[in-house]
Amino acid sequence: MENDVATLLARHTEALALFTERVHAVGADQWDAPTPCTDWSVRDLVNHLTAEQLWVPPLVTEGAGIEDIGDAYDGDVLGRKPKATWDAASRAARKAFAAEGALEQTVVLSYGETPAVAYCAQMITDAVVHTWDLSRALGAQERLPDVLVSFALEEVTPYASGLAKSGLFAPPIEPPPGDSHQTRLLALLGRRA
Repeated sequence: MENDVATLLARHTEALALFTERVHAVGADQWDAPTPCTDWSVRDLVNHLTAEQLWVPPLVTEGAGIEDIGDAYDGDVLGRKPKATWDAASRAARKAFAAEGALEQTVVLSYGETPAVAYCAQMITDAVVHTWDLSRALGAQERLPDVLVSFALEEVTPYASGLAKSGLFAPPIEPPPGDSHQTRLLALLGRRA
């Protein structure tokens, strides 16, 4: 378990670092640019992932539940300094997941009690996929590190078909023949590479 936790924390750090690179590449005139996420601008996308990071410390280290946090992270959490806000939120999330015993706990998410390791894995996958979204929106390098793509693909494959039913994800699409792991991952989540 200790090695699994170390690997999970390494993937989490890598995924957030990759997204951070893209956030810091956003030009002043790109915050309103469209992304592959329907109805989301670059700012909306960064705001979404920032809000997700803000949830981690109260859920993982403070034992809070969804009802305790309420709507604290709804709306615009980025403020006037979106890059600095992202940096602070991602640092706090990394610190929370890395805290002694944090990944041995159960957290209460919108769909019920979840092992913290599963929550962390979901957060890694979300960061990886949204890094691609942000890359495409910015015209940045879209090729993601294989180790992160493989992790995300393994994580999301068992439940990908049910994600579209939530209304938060596009339906899966058929990947082209001879596809790569990255193309398959994106296709599972309704994106065309």
